[in-house]
Amino acid sequence: MSLTLRTISREQHLAYIQSLPSASHMQVPAWADVKAEWRSESLGWFDDRTGQLVGAGLVLYRQLPKIKRYLAYLPEGPVINWFAPNLQDWMEPMLAHLKQQGAFSVKMGPPVIIRRWDAPSIKKGIQDPDVKRLRDIEADHIEPRAFEVADKLRRMGWQQGEDGGAGFGDVQPRYVFQVPLANRSLEEVHKNFNQLWRRNIKKAEKAGVEVVQGDYHDLEEWQRLYEITAVRDRFRPRPLSYFQRMWAALNSEDPNRMRLYFARHNGVNLSAATMLIVGGHVWYSYGASDNIGREVRPSNAMQWAMLRHSYALGATVYDLRGISDSLDESDHLFGLIQFKVGTGGQAAEYLGEWDFPLNKLLHKALDIYMSRR
Repeated sequence: MSLTLRTISREQHLAYIQSLPSASHMQVPAWADVKAEWRSESLGWFDDRTGQLVGAGLVLYRQLPKIKRYLAYLPEGPVINWFAPNLQDWMEPMLAHLKQQGAFSVKMGPPVIIRRWDAPSIKKGIQDPDVKRLRDIEADHIEPRAFEVADKLRRMGWQQGEDGGAGFGDVQPRYVFQVPLANRSLEEVHKNFNQLWRRNIKKAEKAGVEVVQGDYHDLEEWQRLYEITAVRDRFRPRPLSYFQRMWAALNSEDPNRMRLYFARHNGVNLSAATMLIVGGHVWYSYGASDNIGREVRPSNAMQWAMLRHSYALGATVYDLRGISDSLDESDHLFGLIQFKVGTGGQAAEYLGEWDFPLNKLLHKALDIYMSRR
């Protein structure tokens, strides 16, 4: 297949995404409005024989301080046929175009899963003192074609940063936790939860915890819980304006793109979460909880409600997003994987993010700048 790449309209881009079973929420045109501090562009790959649009990518451009050169970033994209035998024919026109746009370096995150581990295997690994990382456990599912993609990218000159294996060296998480929903009944999904999760869901029900959906006006209440979480877990919270922008941008593109959930007890909101939907893929995107009321298990109740709603929407996967690949109980991120493993889903490892230095000197300078931050 010979391909031509050119800038496409947001309408063309959205129509292409809507024609697919799913794509990353960071590759929908409206994501450009969420990331308002970046310049953006929608790219399309066309099949020369048919003139048909066969791939799309949202590019975000970040300007370097003081000079008119850019880092071009395609988060969890582009959305192309990654297993095409002629991967070079997809990459070369993209690099040429981005160079012309003033990019000195390109970063992308192929949405290609390389390995999966089922919950029982991870549980066994956690109990084994010799196992320190997910990679120390034999994967239950391996995608051989993903290794070929990595091989082709390396041969073309794409590079991968060393992140020490934690999976958080990339801008987007390399390791995620997903609950597959396709061809399964809700009863099966519930049965796959571990005992503690099932007990906690029951406990919340008995205590009268109710899970409700919020709207734009409830984002201030979301922010209150989110900032309590930020203090407790020691991270820098995003401002309320970010979530308001996210809500407005994503839901004006598709009224069902972003949802907000609260778990409340006796009229008091105890935990909250944002949910994103693109086709059959649903993400639990941000989570927050108060320091009070934990004994009534609001977070378990909320996740179960969100999972049920995802199932009702016809979702094929409920994605709990990032985890670290550390299985060391003393690691501060260990609690995250422990909580998510309880859902009986799978840990998945993506190919990770790749860089192509179009200007080696500027790319190196950025590397040094980023490592000092």
